[in-house]
Amino acid sequence: MRPVVTRTDFPELELLSRGKVRDMYDLGDEVLIVVTDRISAFDHVLPNGIPDKGRVLNLLSDFWFKKMGHIVKNQVVSVDTADLPSPLCPQKDMLDGRFTLAKKAKMLPVECVVRGYLSGSGWNDYKKTGAVCGIPLPAGLRESDRLPEPIFTPSTKAETGHDENISFDKVAGLIGKDMAEKVRDTTLSLYAFARDYARDRGIIIADTKFEFGLRDGDLLLCDEVLTPDSSRFWPAGLYEPGKGQPSFDKQFVRDYLLSIKWNKEPPIPALPEEIVAKTSNKYRDAFERVTGAPLPK
Repeated sequence: MRPVVTRTDFPELELLSRGKVRDMYDLGDEVLIVVTDRISAFDHVLPNGIPDKGRVLNLLSDFWFKKMGHIVKNQVVSVDTADLPSPLCPQKDMLDGRFTLAKKAKMLPVECVVRGYLSGSGWNDYKKTGAVCGIPLPAGLRESDRLPEPIFTPSTKAETGHDENISFDKVAGLIGKDMAEKVRDTTLSLYAFARDYARDRGIIIADTKFEFGLRDGDLLLCDEVLTPDSSRFWPAGLYEPGKGQPSFDKQFVRDYLLSIKWNKEPPIPALPEEIVAKTSNKYRDAFERVTGAPLPK
């Protein structure tokens, strides 16, 4: 297990952004994306890092980028330390497995969410309206039921707070009808491929989100792809519709924070070592089940 990395600082590079998990640096025509071990819950970054979390997210995304390159082009230039810019060579050991050199792209202002099962906010919406994000569904569905067909439920990309679900017409208004149809169809194709691939390996992908950018007229799949942070992963062997499902994501952390009745405001509580260890194991387990290989040492 590698040392926990919760923050990066490269004074020789321009920091473009520091998100809840990712630090992004300018490399001219490319960007350096470093995936830290930070973990957030209820819109707050927690004091603890989760061992190996950043490497799981980065290497699992890279796995999917390669696996689905026949569906859509992607941002990845390299994840190999041999390709790091020379000023970063002293940081090779820390960066190994947790960075991506990526093409710069003009990001589309839409989160491309796809749902294949009825869960989370979709389940809450369905109980109230019989629909999810305005899309009518058959009556009598239970929590965690597989939907008759996956549905595209896009949202805005919020800088702070929660994303807001929007209609397909709103997406078309933001990026144009032709591009909206293209990202919708690409999103559904990516999900269908990943759902079937993962199911054969014991994981149900209940829902996920994708982000896209444009570069030289090409649509590129960007950011992270099909990780426990961007998706709802369930163990297929334990699947029982009619209730919530155990998962490989940070719901485990959220459940702990709810159990201690944290009010979701600072001060932000630290996680006990047991919760940190179990969360780390869940991330590694997801990686190993999907890829069929252990996380590199």
